[in-house]
Amino acid sequence: MNENLYRADGYLARIESPRDLKSLSFEELEQLADEIRSFLIKSVSKTGGHIASNLGVVELTIALHKVLNAPLDKIIWDVGHQTYVHKILTGRKDVFDTLRQIHGISGFPKTQESPYDAFNTGHSSTSISAALGMARARDLKGEKYTVAAVIGDGSLTGGMAFEALNDAGISGTKLLIILNDNGMSIAPNVGGLSRYLSRIRVRPFYYKTRESLQALVDSMPRSSKRLRKFVHKLKAAMKSMFVPAMFFEDLGFRYFGPIDGHNIREMAAIFEQVKTMKGPVLVHVTTTKGKGYKFAEEHPDRFHGIAPFEIETGQVLQSGSENYSSVFGNRLCDLAQKENNIVAISAAMSDGTGLRPFRESFPKRFFDVGIAEQHAVTLAAGFAIAGTKPVVAIYSTFLQRAYDQILHDVALQKLHVVFAVDRAGVAGADGETHQGIYDVSFLYTIPHLAILAPASPNELKEMLDYAVMEHTGPIAIRYPRGSGVEFDGSDMPLRYGKGVLIKEGRDVTLIGAGSMLQNTLEAAELLEKEGVSCEVINPRFLRPVDDELILGSARKTGYVVIVQDVIQNGGFGSTVAGIINDGQMNAHTMVLGLPDRGIEHGKRSLIYKEYGLDANGIKMSVLSECRD
Repeated sequence: MNENLYRADGYLARIESPRDLKSLSFEELEQLADEIRSFLIKSVSKTGGHIASNLGVVELTIALHKVLNAPLDKIIWDVGHQTYVHKILTGRKDVFDTLRQIHGISGFPKTQESPYDAFNTGHSSTSISAALGMARARDLKGEKYTVAAVIGDGSLTGGMAFEALNDAGISGTKLLIILNDNGMSIAPNVGGLSRYLSRIRVRPFYYKTRESLQALVDSMPRSSKRLRKFVHKLKAAMKSMFVPAMFFEDLGFRYFGPIDGHNIREMAAIFEQVKTMKGPVLVHVTTTKGKGYKFAEEHPDRFHGIAPFEIETGQVLQSGSENYSSVFGNRLCDLAQKENNIVAISAAMSDGTGLRPFRESFPKRFFDVGIAEQHAVTLAAGFAIAGTKPVVAIYSTFLQRAYDQILHDVALQKLHVVFAVDRAGVAGADGETHQGIYDVSFLYTIPHLAILAPASPNELKEMLDYAVMEHTGPIAIRYPRGSGVEFDGSDMPLRYGKGVLIKEGRDVTLIGAGSMLQNTLEAAELLEKEGVSCEVINPRFLRPVDDELILGSARKTGYVVIVQDVIQNGGFGSTVAGIINDGQMNAHTMVLGLPDRGIEHGKRSLIYKEYGLDANGIKMSVLSECRD
């Protein structure tokens, strides 16, 4: 329970639903905003989570719920990591200490969690499409409610958002889009759209003059209608001169803004005005990411998603050994020192994927395309066909957005593009929209693509060396979130399509794919104590499969267990089982993996335990089969 994180006599204590906002004055709402910021900082410092983006939308969320009538009115939050304030205001503040914890509340909107969460979001650039579909369904059914999409300016770099704007603008459908413009996605925004929005919001002369003209209008007597009308026209002319909003208006939207996204009164007035308008409307608000917490304002990228931290210093409480992302980024820098043809491509995730050192050391060879994974992959294809060596670093959960480009633009041309698939497997607290458990299955359908899975940081270095410097076609290296440990055999030379026999045994062959090798080795130790002799294989290459090594071991033990941190169906495990079956040998196979459904949020170790992929779970699965 979170009662101790807010004052019993404060305004936040009174808020059980958005209805409770209706009776509060704007002065009281400002006080509520301060209380929510304090609550957020205290709570997220304990659980970890997306703090900077939520601090930036406190007033915006309050104003929206002040004016709209959710859950009748629908609010769709793009990406969804900025919905903490929304959750606090919609009856979840007292369970906020379970945020992103297993069996607790999600860090993203979940329709199963609350009727106030109108649509599940976790990836960017989807909100306008979903909102337009809901609005059209409303009209077809003759219903009356407002549909609002809240989209950050970083999400507008995603092509899907442009497709939706294009459709919505000519639709004539009543739809409210709030553009939350803070100049950031996760890292600072890049590209022409970012420059365009900067021109809109950075107009001090315009703002000062507008305020002066408004003061003049306010001072005029009501009888001066002609003069008041002239000044209003002057304001409109100035706006068209200094605020280039024609992009949205030419698409078919009525445009309002930019307005101060930390002024509840001003936003509420605009929302009241536009919610009854016909057709699509776009309200442009400007906010500060990390607002109200010094360290988050100064380092919004670091505080975008952060582990538990110390409030007084902003320092993360637990910092483990070097993680896989850092190992990848530093090794790529080493290779780039030797090879001038290496380029690195990021989709707005240079820090998260470990590419900051490359960006700083080789700025002319680093390309951040914004939240545009499809473009990133085809850009890499262009680089490759022109004779360079592109490395595309994208989280597993976001790589699936570029499936067609991997297949059509890279693989069918057999181009040498290296995919660094970060956060592969169970990603943890961000939940089902971020678990990287599908990549092996969908990449397995793509021709000519090799897939590697390092079981240790040292193997990641060796695999990156091979992928960049020796391989000649498309290749993907998938590695997990967090840090790893070394083991005996991790320093053996890497050979194309070949795995490594880590431990010999008689009764069962355990194949631990990538990050699952550590749990597999621990399970082998537990099984040995039960009298089961285990042979352990590190496959290294998930594709192509080392048929010779696996068939030889299967022939020896007669029992093969494949352990993988992806869905059970399709991909590596299914392929190994098929190879053994095709070999017509009398060997039993079992594939341990994750079920073909969304995997909830929580600590990775607890998720592995829940689905039987920790050492004890693997042991029990093997023993149950043996006893049968």
